[in-house]
Formats: sequence, C-alpha cells, structure tokens
Amino acid sequence: MRNTLLILALAAVSAISCGTEKGKEQIEQETAMNERNNLELDYSDHHSYLKPKEAVVKHLNWKATIDFNQKTLAATATYTIDNIKGVDTIYLDVRNLAINKVNRDDSQKDLDIVVHKKEPFLGDQLAIPITAATKTISINYVANAEGADALQFLNPVQTAGKKHPFLFTQSQAILARTWLPCQDSPGIRFTYEAEVTVPKELMALMSAKNPTEKNESGVYHFTMDQPVPSYLFALAVGDLEYKSLGKNTGVYAEPSVIESAAYEFEDMQDMVDTAETLYGPYQWGVYDVIVLPPSFPFGGMENPRLTFATPTIIAGDKSLTALIAHELAHSWSGNLVTNATWEDIWLNEGFTVYFENRIMEEIFGADFANMLALLSYQDLQDEIKWLNSENRSADTRLRVDLEGRNPDDGLTGIPYDKGFFLMKLMEETVGREEWDNFLKTYFDTFKFKVMTTDSFLDYLDKELLSKNPEWETTIQPNKWIFEEGLPENCPKITSTKFEAVERELTKWTNGGKASAIESSEWVTPQWLHFINLINDTLSQEQMSELDATFGFTQSGNSEIKAAWFEKVIPNNYAGLENAVEEFLIEVGRRKFLTPIYKALLKSEGGLSAAKAIYEKARPNYHAVSSESMDKLLGYK
Repeated sequence: MRNTLLILALAAVSAISCGTEKGKEQIEQETAMNERNNLELDYSDHHSYLKPKEAVVKHLNWKATIDFNQKTLAATATYTIDNIKGVDTIYLDVRNLAINKVNRDDSQKDLDIVVHKKEPFLGDQLAIPITAATKTISINYVANAEGADALQFLNPVQTAGKKHPFLFTQSQAILARTWLPCQDSPGIRFTYEAEVTVPKELMALMSAKNPTEKNESGVYHFTMDQPVPSYLFALAVGDLEYKSLGKNTGVYAEPSVIESAAYEFEDMQDMVDTAETLYGPYQWGVYDVIVLPPSFPFGGMENPRLTFATPTIIAGDKSLTALIAHELAHSWSGNLVTNATWEDIWLNEGFTVYFENRIMEEIFGADFANMLALLSYQDLQDEIKWLNSENRSADTRLRVDLEGRNPDDGLTGIPYDKGFFLMKLMEETVGREEWDNFLKTYFDTFKFKVMTTDSFLDYLDKELLSKNPEWETTIQPNKWIFEEGLPENCPKITSTKFEAVERELTKWTNGGKASAIESSEWVTPQWLHFINLINDTLSQEQMSELDATFGFTQSGNSEIKAAWFEKVIPNNYAGLENAVEEFLIEVGRRKFLTPIYKALLKSEGGLSAAKAIYEKARPNYHAVSSESMDKLLGYK
C-alpha cells in the first residue's frame, strides 16, 4: 500500500496538534500502534513463518555455551514478546535445532514442543502456546556444526595462529534460524543481552557492546540497546586481540594479523567522520572490525558495532579498503533503515554502494571513486549477461520476486550495482546538495525502522520528485526498479586514469613489450581494469610475459590474483595449477570462488579438475559458499 507512510505521517501530525487533549502516554500508544499497523499493512515476508499481525518478539535474553570438542552451541533464548491480538500461539523459525524444552512466564509447566515441518531451505515453524498474559517465552536448545549452516567451527590449522580453534556465524539471509529460534525476517527488530561461555584462552565477541581484552573466566556479557533484525545477530569466538584506531573505531584480529590489519584500516576513523558529515550521526556507538579466518564466505558482513571482514582485503597498501567503507555505510542503509523483506534488498545494497563511493571520493578523491564506479559498471554488464544466459532475466530487476525461492538467489550483483547507478542518476538529476539533503532526512526519519520498495517510492515522490515534475520524467524510477535490464539513461562515467591504462594496453597488444608498460603509479582499480580488458584468448607466450613482468600469479593482492586466474585459466596457462589449488583451498570468499571455478570448467579437463580441487577445499568452506559451489559443480 503505497500511501501508508503518508497516512501515518498525517496521523502523527494530528496527534501532536491534539497533545494537550490526549496526553503524552496516549500519543505514544497511538504512535506505537501506527508503527505496528505499518508493519502489518505494507508487506508480507515469504521467508518466515511468523505472523506479525498477531505476536512478535521485542527483546532477547540469550545464554550460550560453546563446546569446541563437540562443535555445539547449547543455549537458552528468552524473549519478551508483544501479543498484539491476544492470540494463543506465537510462531518462530527454526532449522535443524535440537529443542529440549519450551517455557513461558505465566506457566509452571514445560510446554508441548510443536514443530511443523515445512520447506527444506526455510526450515520449520516452531509453534509456542501463549496467553494474553504471557510476557516472556523461553526455548532451551542445541545447535551443532552439522545442522547449523550459520555456524562455522574451525580447527586450529584453519586459523592464522594455528594454535586455537575459531567460531564465527553468518546469518544473512535466513540462516539465523539455524543457531537461534527466532522470527527470522529483516522486518522484525529486537534488542538483546547475552551471556556467552567459551574456553578461557579465547575471547567472545558479538554484534553488541564488546570487551577489548580476554578475561579469566571465559564468560562474556553483551548488550545491544538498539533493535536489530535476526540476520544481524552475530557471534565470533577465537584467539583475538584488539587495537584502537580512533575515538570510536578499532580492529580485532588474531595476534599474528593484528598489526597488519591495524595498518590496513588506519583510515577507518576518517571514514566514520566522513560518513557522519554526509548523512548524519553514527547511531551505534563504536565501529569496530574483526578480521576473520579466510574461510569467511563474504568480503564483509555489516553486523552492528562489529563488521566481520575477510583477510583477503589486507593487501599491504590499503588498496582494498573500499570494502570497509561499504560495510560502514550499511550502518545507515541496511542496519539503520532496513529492507522489510529480501525482495527489497536493493534498498540496502544500492544505497550502500552509492554511500561507499561517496566516502571513498571524500577520502581518496574523485578519480579514485570514478574508477570504482566504472568497475561496478563492468560488473553490472557481466552480471546482466550471465543472468540472461541462465534464463533469469527477471532477476535483473531491482525489486525481484523471490516467493518460493531461497532469498540467497536475490543476492546477485544487481541490487548492488544497478541500485548504485539509480542512486547516481538521482544525484545527477536533482543535484548533489538536494540529493544529500534528501538522504540525510530519509535516514533520520526512518531510523530503526523497516522500508519496502513501494513505501520508498511514496517517500521519494513526496519529499523529492514532487519539487520538479521533470525529475521523475528524467529518472524514470519505476523503469529502473520494476523492469529488466539496464535502462538507457544509466549515468556515463569516465576516468582519465582508466584511459591511460587503455593506452598502455593498446601498445602492448600491438606488439610492445610488457616491460615497457608505464604502470609504476597504478593502483588496484587500474590493474583490475587492465586485466579485465586483456584479450580472452591469450597465447602461452603472452600470459608468461605478463606474469613474469607483473607477478600476477603470486600477487599479494587477492583481487588482482583472482581476476588474473579468471582470465588465464580458460586459456590453460601452464604452471598455474598449484597456485589455483592453493588459493581455492585457503580462501572461502564466494566472490572469488564462483568465477574461478567457472573458469576451471572452461579449461581442458575442467570439470574433473574443478571437482578434484573442490574435494580438498570444501571442508574449509562455510555453508554459504559450499551450497553455491555444490550447485555449480553438481556435487553430491
């Protein structure tokens, strides 16, 4: 219902104007009811069994014990609930959890455990009987490594230090239910407090207020006062140290990694300060990053107060820290204003890529930001081409239909890159100052709330496009959001630095020597552009010359190395096998795995070679990555 937000805004104004008659308490009650009605009326979530019109969770008290020997997490989750309609049942999402008992505060007896078996990837529906008087429900359960896809227990040899085990979680999109009984929808937010017991030699961290050093008991306490959705409920346990980087920034990592991580991320405080000047105060207190072992399936995960990051962004020259800017930007777009469902994920990612680009422009200059934008455009073109080849052209829309599908299917490059260029088009059309004012007000107006595509379009119409009828005609937001492909009015971005790369590549292609390429001042985006533009059918001599000159195969920059592998593997570059196998076994980041395994499939004996490597590498991968690679390689 695209007029819901306007109705609510008018209702709020009316309530304020009548404040002397109604009283503050009644106004607050009506405001809460309006917010709840907004939740009911605006959307439904295909990927959760909750019934938000009836009963929802509001606060979580969580106590857990981590057992690395058994690779289990034993916990009790106690929720404060809001029984909106006075119903007799509240519904939660669970998947592969061993539930021992269920209780509620207004009953002395253990409740019957009723689990309704549902769809495999969605898990099951946990039905808990309640009354109108019920204030809290409590679930005692165990999650284990085999069934909980969100959890990855690592043996010491899989860590940087090789001495202690490690555990981390990855809950996005709907994996929180594999380690926490919850209403696993991005539209349901709750505050939480937690107590986690771990081996004394390790430290526990969560997406909450965190310790900065180990204690002697192995028992850690956490609070998260701001409401968060379940996919941002996160835990990491390992041999960790902390190093402050500024007034409210810092980094956690294993002892052997902490100094290199601190150097790589030393601009992080500048990023936070820059982001605040653009779009308003940082609402989460501190912004820390934890560098995880290389099996982490993503570049980063924007868990509040503690971004989870892959070590593959530590290049030694700060050249890959755009990822930190991206995860920081999520503190506004995503964490602060959250997509109501996974079909609206572009509202998180498109805004965030745009915001990331603005942060990088402020810190490193417009030339650098333009190079990142052009790489984004190249990725977008490739993604559209691939989706079309897979008969998934409908997934090139920003607002994608995911009913009956795993929401992970929607996490393509489309919401990121197509979303970014829509934001860029809006900026260019209305002017940067007008656009920044709109975004700043948007984040402030809807902080700690959820947003749907339709509600955003209502707000966009009312607060921005209505000021000038030509703006909507120029932008055509509905075409961008609801139609396939890339509209013709996509912004055109140029880069003099990329043009210089192209000139050098032309010289080499026309018979020049690789050693004559003027590349001493090139930064990572330029190298990526160079590799991306290399002819797809290089000879052995050409590949050897480039590799001998620039050391791509042994590069310490994972982005450059992965791009090189993707380019030369299909050409059967001799002597590459060991390097590719080592990389695929060590690194579990899905962004790299998918294109490299695809490249292997194009090479001679590709399928057997890919499967042989995968057999060795798969145990090191998080379930998020292994599930995708299983499908790609037909692994059973």
